[in-house]
Amino acid sequence: MTALPTSRYVRLTTFRRTGAAVPTPVWAAPVGDPAPGPDGAGALVVWTSADSGKVKRLRHTSRVTVGPCDRRGRPEGPAVEAVAELLDPAEWPAALAALARRYGWQWRITYATSRLAALVTHRGRERRALIRITAGD
Repeated sequence: MTALPTSRYVRLTTFRRTGAAVPTPVWAAPVGDPAPGPDGAGALVVWTSADSGKVKRLRHTSRVTVGPCDRRGRPEGPAVEAVAELLDPAEWPAALAALARRYGWQWRITYATSRLAALVTHRGRERRALIRITAGD
């Protein structure tokens, strides 16, 4: 099994119904048991808007690719085939903790701002989704 990247930003590529690839740079934190070898994660977790294009595309197909990139999404290494799934809200605490460990104060500010916006604009309804990415076979 190929290890998932553990860089600060990863390029998550989802696929449209037509098969067209749509790459997006995202923050991703390793969760669970690490994959064999020093350079990979067993699984990654990504936090995004619940109505984002990537979430809509994942509802159609769980096939994705992930690879290391810079903050603008420029590839910094090879991408690997992976499978993505939306996390059940019961699994969120561990995933959010992984993101907080990985990104520290930047995560805390981003998350707090998002929660405040949800309280004001969506009357407390959750407008975010968490995605778990595991390496494909």
